[in-house]
Amino acid sequence: MSLTYLEDLDRKRSRLGCFALLAVIVLTAGAVAWLTWSRRERTPVETPEELVAALEERVRTSEDAADVPHAQETPAPTPAPRTEQRQPRSARAPAASAQPTTDHPERGSELLDQANAARAEDDLVRARELGWQILAESQDAAVREAAEQMLGEVNIELVMTPRAMPEKIDYIVQPGDSIDRIARRHASPGHIGFADLLFYSNRIRGPRERPNLRAGDRIRIFDADMSIEVSKSRNDLVLFMNGKFFKRYPVGTGEFGSTPVGEFTVDPRGILREPAWPCRDTGRLIPYGSPDNPLGTRWIGFNIPGYGIHGTTQPETIGYPLSDGCVRMYNEDVEELFMLVRGNVPVTITE
Repeated sequence: MSLTYLEDLDRKRSRLGCFALLAVIVLTAGAVAWLTWSRRERTPVETPEELVAALEERVRTSEDAADVPHAQETPAPTPAPRTEQRQPRSARAPAASAQPTTDHPERGSELLDQANAARAEDDLVRARELGWQILAESQDAAVREAAEQMLGEVNIELVMTPRAMPEKIDYIVQPGDSIDRIARRHASPGHIGFADLLFYSNRIRGPRERPNLRAGDRIRIFDADMSIEVSKSRNDLVLFMNGKFFKRYPVGTGEFGSTPVGEFTVDPRGILREPAWPCRDTGRLIPYGSPDNPLGTRWIGFNIPGYGIHGTTQPETIGYPLSDGCVRMYNEDVEELFMLVRGNVPVTITE
């Protein structure tokens, strides 16, 4: 092999080595550039533990930042802790399904209109039922007052006339009967006004002492349980029939709170017509009709000595606490009550 050929071969090998070295350098530079770009553009892969730690750090950083107000803003005031104040049950609005009809303001007025219409049609029993419904449902003071007024008038008309009503029984007069005999047969102890009720409510003709009553006549006898409630603060008396409102009466009560408070009954021996008055100062018995006798026309005594319900010769005192301790009524009112109550009727007196 010639020397010239060997020299050419060496030169070729030298060039190939340079090219190879240059290619390695270029490839290495490209790889470094690609790796650098890749690390900037991609999120490095993290382990689950690293991810959890990073999230916790971000939460802490957010909370710390929220505590620092913006430099250009006035920090909003921190709201006071919310404390729920529970209202009493009576002050809270009831659930929609449990709302009474009285939540509709027109309901009580509608019932009152129906009651007045029934009364105008002479259906007093229906009017009375509607009146009781109003008192059970309505909270409107004006409607309740009108319903009570209507009920008082309707109840008295039903009881004091020959009209039929659920609380009356029919009775056929027997030979030899008299008003007093029938009254004694049907009245409870001490109900001495019951004979008067039979006479007036059945429109029996003739004088009270000699009524025109014949065998075979039909009369109606009122039979119901009555009770009384007296309010000293309102100065009124409410009469109930079988637990339902019957009528409200104005009264006078004791001066300086002298009317006793509590549960009492009507004394069967203390129901008197045209009562005499035992004067406490002198001990004398002042007869009925004397200007010094303040008891009026009737006395309905309680089961505590010296106290009861009576009429008055001083009607101007009704509605005020001006009596000596008893419950005063207008004479016409106590005469009405006298016919309706009997011995042992419950009496409740409240402040």
